[in-house]
Amino acid sequence: MFDPIEIKDLSYKYDALGEKVLKNISLTVKKGEWVAIIGHNGSGKSTLSRFLNGLLVPEIGTVLINGLDTRDTEKMWEIRKNVGLVFQNPENQLVGTTVKDDIAFGLENNGVPKVEMEGRIQKSAIKVGIGHLLGEEPHRLSGGQKQRLAIAGIIAIQPSVIVLDESTSMLDPQGRKEVLQTVLHLRETENMTVISITHDLNEASLADRVLVMNQGEIVREGSPSEILTDEMFMKDQSLDVPFAVKLQQQLMEKGIPLNTVTLSMDGLVEELWKLKSNS
Repeated sequence: MFDPIEIKDLSYKYDALGEKVLKNISLTVKKGEWVAIIGHNGSGKSTLSRFLNGLLVPEIGTVLINGLDTRDTEKMWEIRKNVGLVFQNPENQLVGTTVKDDIAFGLENNGVPKVEMEGRIQKSAIKVGIGHLLGEEPHRLSGGQKQRLAIAGIIAIQPSVIVLDESTSMLDPQGRKEVLQTVLHLRETENMTVISITHDLNEASLADRVLVMNQGEIVREGSPSEILTDEMFMKDQSLDVPFAVKLQQQLMEKGIPLNTVTLSMDGLVEELWKLKSNS
């Protein structure tokens, strides 16, 4: 049984005379795992995402998707069916005149029979919470709904991996919450492997594992609680810690005995409520 993603000694430069934007990247992602990749602008994280479904092909190193080498052009169609990539701006992925047509687009390109297509469209729309919007025009949807539509179009193809490349960065807080709830639901119900390239540390806190990139290298990896609460390390990487962590530290400095580290505001409120209830 192959791991969904296995990268070995991947290096890359955009032109022969330029500097490497990726340097000896090695990474394995397990089935059903959520890995968040963070780093400041120019760290190489978005470039790395382009290798995961063959938009970029390695010259140095290897990228295996479910055991398939992305350098094998004969396997590229199958590789791209296995990895769905959701971009930052959902407008770049919406092509249909209705929500239903948009979800159908990828299925038509993959030659899915019409009878099967109908069922997949319905199921994928319901899974992301837009089953009631199939007849709507995509441009009339909210930002969060558009991004969920982009995700629906991808999961209809039934990939084993979904890659979110800054997919929540253009959304308002409500839209961001809707998309992340959708991703959590897909993990729970489909055991889908998730890779999120993100600046949003609240999003990263939901992952099983966090990778930190700097100047084309993975400089550290660990659980969200290990990485995102290390204020000195995060500052060295030109990154911040989640607001909930900052607030918790300030409360503790004022003598409030919060012993459990929490990464989210909901978790912090819960800890404060427990403290009040026990007082």
